Order: sequence, then C-alpha cells, then structure tokens
Amino acid sequence: MSTEIRVPTLGESVTEATIGQWFKQVGDTVAADEPLVELETDKVTIEVPAPAAGVLEAIAANPGDTVEINALLGAIGGAGAAAAPKATAEPIKAEAPPAAAPAPAAAAPAAQATSMAPSPSAQKMAAEKGVDTDDVAGSGKRGQVLKEDVLSAMSKIAAAPAEAKPAETKPAEAKAPAAAKAPASGVQGDREERVKMTRLRQTIARRLKDAQNTAAMLTTFNEVDMAPVMNLRTQYKELFEKKHGVKLGFMGFFTKAVVHALKEIPAVNAEIDGDELIYKQYANIGVAVGTDKGLVVPVVRDADQMSIADIEKAINGLGKKARDGQLSMADMQGGTFTISNGGVYGSLMSTPILNAPQSGILGMHKIQERPVVVNGEIVIRPMMYLALSYDHRIVDGKEAVTFLVRVKESLESPERLVLDL
Repeated sequence: MSTEIRVPTLGESVTEATIGQWFKQVGDTVAADEPLVELETDKVTIEVPAPAAGVLEAIAANPGDTVEINALLGAIGGAGAAAAPKATAEPIKAEAPPAAAPAPAAAAPAAQATSMAPSPSAQKMAAEKGVDTDDVAGSGKRGQVLKEDVLSAMSKIAAAPAEAKPAETKPAEAKAPAAAKAPASGVQGDREERVKMTRLRQTIARRLKDAQNTAAMLTTFNEVDMAPVMNLRTQYKELFEKKHGVKLGFMGFFTKAVVHALKEIPAVNAEIDGDELIYKQYANIGVAVGTDKGLVVPVVRDADQMSIADIEKAINGLGKKARDGQLSMADMQGGTFTISNGGVYGSLMSTPILNAPQSGILGMHKIQERPVVVNGEIVIRPMMYLALSYDHRIVDGKEAVTFLVRVKESLESPERLVLDL
C-alpha cells in the first residue's frame, strides 16, 4: 500500500511553493521523518519529511515546479514493495544512456524513474541554446545533467564543421530574443548565465518595490560616538559571555536603544491599515540577516521586555537558524520595527527601505575613526552614521529626528539603558 507525499500547510498567507530539490530518488529507501524534498516559499525554505518508512515509488513534481497546498509530491511504498521498484530501477538506469531508439513518450518516464531531472540552470541553458538534454551525458549525482554538461555539449557542437553552425544558429535566431546574441556569441554566450529567480528573491524584489510605491518614504541621518559602548563592551565581554553563554555584541545595545526610543515616539512603531492607524503596545524587532539565498528578517518578539543578554541570545539563535535555512514562518512574522546592519559589509552610509507595513527601519553602518570636536578640541573618535527611514504618512519629521536623537543619546550614555532614562 502506498503513502502519498503532499505539500503541507506552509503558513499564514502562503498558498504555493516551488520545488527546490529532491534528496531521494525513485527506488531509494527512506526512513520515517527523513527529509525528502525541499520547498521554497515566499518567506522561507522548508524540508518535507517522509510521512512513513519504505521506498520512494514515484515523484510527481520536479525541481522548479510550482505546487499548491496539499498538492501531490510523490508516493512511498511499503517495505515489502521495496524489492520490486529498486530491482527494476537499477537495470533501467544502466540502459538509459544507450536507449535512444524508443519513442520519446516511452523514454521520458524511464528517465524520470531512474535519474534526476536536469538542474534548473541546465534546463534553462539547454532551452536557450537548442540543446536536447536527452543527448547530454550527465555528470551530477545519479546522472543528473548539470550546466557544465550542457556547456561541454555546446563546445563539442562548436567544434563541428563550420557549415553546420549557420544552420543551427538561424532557427535559434527565429525562436527567441535571447538568440539575438547567438551570432556574436561563441564567446559571450558561454560567459553568461541565466538563472531563474528563487521565490524568496522574487518576493524580496516585489515587497521592496511595493514599499517604495506605497509609503511616503524619507530618511534622516545622525551620527553616534561609539566609544562608550565599545569601552563598556571591552570591559565586560568576557564576564558577559561566561555568565550568559553568548557573546556581547552591538545589536543588544542598539535593540535596547531602539525599544526605549519607540516608547517615547510610538508613531514609529505604528502602521497604516486602510484609513486607520494601529499603534503597537509592544516591540517586535526585526533583525535583517543576509543569507546565500537573500535577505531575511527574523523577529525578536517582545524585545521591550528583554534584557540585553536575552536580546543577544535571541538574535544569535535566529541568525544561526537563518544561515542554516531553518527559519520557520513564525520566526518571520509580526515585526513592528526593523534594524539593518550594513556596517558588517563595510557600508559607511545608506538609505534603508522600509519593511512594509512597518513605519520605520534603522540602518547601522561601519564604525570609522574620524576627527570630531569635543569640548572645543579636535579628537579622534570611533563614529557611526545612523539612518532612519520612515513613512512620512505616519511619522512627522520632528518625531523622526527626535527618535534618532534618543537612540544616539542612549548609545553615547549606555547607563541610560540600565537606568531606563
């Protein structure tokens, strides 16, 4: 008896996902709860576990396919049925490369049953260059055709007699706009790569553009002398890590300073809903984290009720989950204000874009020693530029400037954070 593998509920407002990759192939033995397939959603990447132990009988959705909630992904057969699929899978797999004679309709299922589909980048390049992936020998896992295999096949075609090249180029020119580059492309085409945007990257692009189009966005700047925080951190970082089990960074101080400022300027912690303003009586601080798949913003919940140690632990945990691709939908939702630290990449100044529907985002930047005037004397101080982007529909200029000044005051006098001043 077979057990169906279906797309699970992915979270609030998420109705579909894109197949990332299968960790198992038809005929492979799987254990219960073992990760089978990776799904990319608008917000996070999740792994679908095996609903039962047995053998993967069928795959109904390939990498790059878009699937909806509860859609069929594949099926798992019982342990008793394991021998038959696996026994047939190996011979078919071995015969697949030379079997070019059978009709295409019959060959396609056999290829899917015994080897991985070509990688998305390989499929894209093959389609653009007119290469049939069935004729390309795959060097990937279980014979998967990779982009490098398509490039290798193209180089062999390019090495063919010169008469064949114009004949192949003309149909390509007529087919797609991309082929316009083909005539001049023996060199350029091979140095370009077209990769379909991941669902996460598409969502980032859409949300950022929507924020620009919707909000009356404005940015105000200030600078902060980081010497007091740096000295405090140097003095207590070893004791702090020994007691709390986490390093003392700058984000704890900044988050605490932001929380204090939000209490005084609640408009920065509000959002617009139709013709109403929603003022939040809590502070859920989103912390922007860069990953290899794009920017994500996990949320530190109820940061206004946390100590600096609690904030550092929460940020450290969320950052690790983000880099490991283990963030859940709950980790990403409910933020009321965002902090983005471009300074870790060396940014000296920037204008961050709002994380809609929030009304404010604070941009941190690189700490750089600069000459400043203190008590009438020019001294060298470790300075940081701060940028507050805000929605002018909710936040007035006076409120935005006051908010940023309060953050500056808290950081230049960290004792204010302890004394709640």
